[in-house]
Amino acid sequence: MLAAHLARLTDGELPGLAETLAVVDGVDDALTRGLARMSEPDAAAWAALAGAVAGTPLADRTAEAVRAATTGAPTEAHLAVLAGARAALLGAAHDALLDRVDSALGRSRVPWAAAPDLAPDPSGAVAGARAWLHELALAGWRGADHDLVSGAAAPVEAALAVPTLRRLAVLLDGLAAELRAGLPVAAMPRVPARRWADLWSRAVLLAAGATAEATAPQTVSGRLLPLGVDVHEHDTAFQAQLHALLEPAGGGDARLVRVTVAAAKVATIVGPAGWRLLEAYPILLKALAERRAVTVTDLPAHGGDLRWVDERAELADPTDPFAAARVLLAGATAAAVPPLTRHPAAIAEPVLVEGYTVRDDDAGLLLDLDGRAVPVTVDRLPAAGPLTPALLAASTACLALLRWDDGRWLLQPLAVRATVKRQVVEAHNGDWACGVTDAKAAKAEARAGDAVAVLRERAGRLLRR
Repeated sequence: MLAAHLARLTDGELPGLAETLAVVDGVDDALTRGLARMSEPDAAAWAALAGAVAGTPLADRTAEAVRAATTGAPTEAHLAVLAGARAALLGAAHDALLDRVDSALGRSRVPWAAAPDLAPDPSGAVAGARAWLHELALAGWRGADHDLVSGAAAPVEAALAVPTLRRLAVLLDGLAAELRAGLPVAAMPRVPARRWADLWSRAVLLAAGATAEATAPQTVSGRLLPLGVDVHEHDTAFQAQLHALLEPAGGGDARLVRVTVAAAKVATIVGPAGWRLLEAYPILLKALAERRAVTVTDLPAHGGDLRWVDERAELADPTDPFAAARVLLAGATAAAVPPLTRHPAAIAEPVLVEGYTVRDDDAGLLLDLDGRAVPVTVDRLPAAGPLTPALLAASTACLALLRWDDGRWLLQPLAVRATVKRQVVEAHNGDWACGVTDAKAAKAEARAGDAVAVLRERAGRLLRR
């Protein structure tokens, strides 16, 4: 399917995209050095940010925040404006790229509708988060030390105690963990400036009261057909994000939806053991492992993101994700993207790719579709699933996420169909959701020991004392 539309997807550069990303790069470099060490190039980068949003509703407030930043007196409110202006530029780049994807694939998308404003958090738990993020911006990534990074612990603990702030708590905890792993940051040969600025900006906006949802909450019912699961593994968190098709109970076109479940963890829990942390969702895990459809009733939803409630789901018949994609994906309606997640790196559109050949060159694995090569990212294949570069190289069909990365489109495989020893086999990222099915991988996991069980047993001892 992708081969027929690839020419339109890659036809010429988007006007203004390179210039927009260059402004963001300048801001990220300035954040790396810190607002307390304002240099002439940094002042120019902040001025370019103000210029980029001139003529928008952010213009006056951004100009004021830039003046405060370049004179050494930015407040927490000023930082929220700067983070918002940066997010707006990346959001504009995201929208332009996603428009091209929708045009190339012929994919329809629901228009965005704003959610009602939420009341500000009355607990004051975000005050510590704002203060820490302010201090971090002044010091910059290069100026971060053990004392500064350790200061995130109290805001994280306070935010975790408030259910509506747990997204902020996990974000702060992850940013602090990455900074801690990089200490001394000043000695790092290369700083992940874009990533850390992304995490910092989103945390600032969440702490300022921004909401992650794009639409008012609703409930949906129907038949959920899993396509593939994107597994995110981090030292402090494990997340499974299911991309699926929803056939509404009342009829109508299928909808592209996502289900995201996550759990906090420690660095010693790696690979397939991460699935053990999601045992509170047995229906979802069984649906992934057994490739079964799920009937959902009154499942809470924000746009295309469904909040999973296991008690409102019932396992249905086995389903073939490749067949479901072949029949329904082209006509499925996609949801609007929430403003806070509009970022080029967040583009992840499910596609079915068939009729290709795989070749390996210096740039890595490529899928050759009618003479056009599409890179495949193998470094995002999770250790918690059976999908490997070798299986990908032998594949003849692939369910993947179409992503934009560093100026190019690429594919992130979620599942493949391959021929191995004259046998057709399938491998999906969620195949090990209920336990490892590959004998060699199971033995390796057994030798490593059950880290989850050990940690739970130790935690139980501490609680009994």
